[in-house]
Amino acid sequence: MTKVKRLAAFLMLGVITLTGKTMVVQAEEMPMAGIAVVLNDFYDNAESADEKVVNNLLQDLIIQKKLSFAQVADYANIRNKASEEGEVVGKLYDNAAATILAQKGAWYKIKSGSVTGYIVSKYLVTGESAMNIAKKVGTRVAVVNTKTLKVREKASTKAAVVALIAKGDDLKVTKELEGWAKVQLDENTYGYVSTDFVKLQTSYEEAVSIEEEIQRLEEEAISFEEERQNQAADSVEAEIKRMEALAVSLEKERLRQLKIAGNQSNNNTSTGNNTATKEATGSNADLGSKIVDYAVQFLGNPYVWGGTSLTNGADCSGFTQAIFKKFGISIPRTSRVQATGGTRISLDNMIAGDLIFYAKDGVINHVGIYMGNGKVISASSPSTGIRISDYDYRTPVKAVRYL
Repeated sequence: MTKVKRLAAFLMLGVITLTGKTMVVQAEEMPMAGIAVVLNDFYDNAESADEKVVNNLLQDLIIQKKLSFAQVADYANIRNKASEEGEVVGKLYDNAAATILAQKGAWYKIKSGSVTGYIVSKYLVTGESAMNIAKKVGTRVAVVNTKTLKVREKASTKAAVVALIAKGDDLKVTKELEGWAKVQLDENTYGYVSTDFVKLQTSYEEAVSIEEEIQRLEEEAISFEEERQNQAADSVEAEIKRMEALAVSLEKERLRQLKIAGNQSNNNTSTGNNTATKEATGSNADLGSKIVDYAVQFLGNPYVWGGTSLTNGADCSGFTQAIFKKFGISIPRTSRVQATGGTRISLDNMIAGDLIFYAKDGVINHVGIYMGNGKVISASSPSTGIRISDYDYRTPVKAVRYL
């Protein structure tokens, strides 16, 4: 199930004119940190009109509310005054959203997440460019607001129920119809929910305060110590043997996944669908194996908190982001936000190249790349650097596929 990005709340009210029709666009305050634009009841009946209406809404919202997006290599500092001498109060990562409040020379005063401060204007894009980014990085979700939501096979109350979803959970929306939304349950399962029982939202990643970064650092430090203790009994000789066996196990895992994909495709009654599924799954497996092969080259390189360099040092999410970037796959910067994107899959259905996440006290604080055969590679800790571990050396909480 796709989880909504954690974003800061604000109240938005505007009037938008589309094709001769005036509509009120409003957003509600949410108990989360970030921007969440509620776009209920503003879609034409025809499915083909969805994209046009959303695009126009996004464009007008950006123009009216001065919504902008960071375009930086990693992140830009947010300061408490319009000067390089100002204290850093937060970070705005690449593609994160911010509302421009005012301009002072070469600086913008912005509000993003829980952070209000100043950022050099050249690091933000607005207008048409911001609209294009918004369409790419925004996540459309349906948040359940009833005790138990029925997900149906078709957009009808008479259709069979394919899943039951608890209140407060959210689902990735792939299509919006009159009174219904098509949602994605997992990699290959879709269904329909009545919009009477969900809240439709579009959300964007936002700034992280220094306090939040410090909290993440503290949580990761605790995690690192736990990992060190869990791995203390491992000998160097055992680690070397596991690495030697890795090359053989990776090939076995690739063949096993291709076989599973073929068996699953045979259960589909449509020959065309069978062919498409085999090709897609086979392609995913091949790409995943290439990602793993590339990642293994950096085994033993240093861990550096906040880093994204595969040679000079990276933290867990910086490592996964840099590896995926090599293959043209753009993923968010932090482990928590990486866990909200892609397609959620079960731990039993992981293939090489999937991301696997771990948590402390219910909060995701570590990510690695699944290698197949029960192994994961990650930028683990300052004492171990980039290493290979059993995927369940800590209890995994989620797996996501970006392939």
